[in-house]
Order: sequence, then C-alpha cells, then structure tokens
Amino acid sequence: MNSENTLILKLKHGDVVIDLLTEVAPHHVERVQKLASEGFYDNCPFHRVIDGFMAQTGDGKNHNGTGGSDYPDLEQEFSDEQHTRGTVSMARAQSVDSANSQFFICFGDTPHLDGQYTVFGKVRSGMEYIDQVKKGHPHSGVVDQPDLILSASTTENIS
Repeated sequence: MNSENTLILKLKHGDVVIDLLTEVAPHHVERVQKLASEGFYDNCPFHRVIDGFMAQTGDGKNHNGTGGSDYPDLEQEFSDEQHTRGTVSMARAQSVDSANSQFFICFGDTPHLDGQYTVFGKVRSGMEYIDQVKKGHPHSGVVDQPDLILSASTTENIS
C-alpha cells in the first residue's frame, strides 16, 4: 500500500498538509478522501475547538457538530498510534463504531484518547495554522462564528 496519500486543508491563514495513514485506518482514509473529493468539507466550520486540546470539524451537513455524511458509520480501526500534537483522528458518538465524517486535530499530547478513537492522519506541515483556528468556550469548545475549512483536497502519489 502507498503511504504518500495526503489531505490538504486550505484555511484562511494557510494550507495544512496531512499525511493519511492508509496502512493504519484504510476505511477511514478512504471515507475522508471520498468526502473531500465530493466537496463535503468545503466551507466546513471548526465547530468545536478547545485550546490546548483539539480542533474538531467535519460536519459538512449541519455545520454544528450534529451531522455526518449520508454514508453509513464506520467500524472502528483502533491502532497503537498515539494522540500527539498534530494527530488527526475521527470523532464519534458514544458507540465506538459511530465515526462518519467528523474529525479532530490534537493541539498537544492527549494520551487518554489512545485506543479510543481511530487515528487516520498526522499533520506534516501547517500545524501553525491549526494553532490559529478560533477557539471556543473553554469547557464546551463551542465556537461562535468559527473558522472554516475553505476547501479540502487529496493527493495520491503512487510509488
């Protein structure tokens, strides 16, 4: 399998390049690539952002964290990947098999999430732009007038 797949998020401050971990979470990577190619993430808000913890986005339907795509939820693909600064992981509801389209990017190390959420990517460059995403309420993370993913695209470099 090829490990050169990337997701590029265009934000108002600059581009974020994420290496997609196809070998670790193939179904989650495939879902994110499909949604990006369909424009699902374009103009999608970072609806929940907790300073020092994570920035969550990916609700391209309702834009507030209550929606997902029209595709079925994914079965978890937990791995030994750790939630460290720049880790990209799928958000989910209480069920471990409820990830759909929403994901979050960790601002720092969050070991309590290890083995609980499916890691599918790592920020290669542009983490400073994630750091600049507008923060939400300190406890709920809810953001008034949140920053957006202007556009999302993927690349596949077959080696």
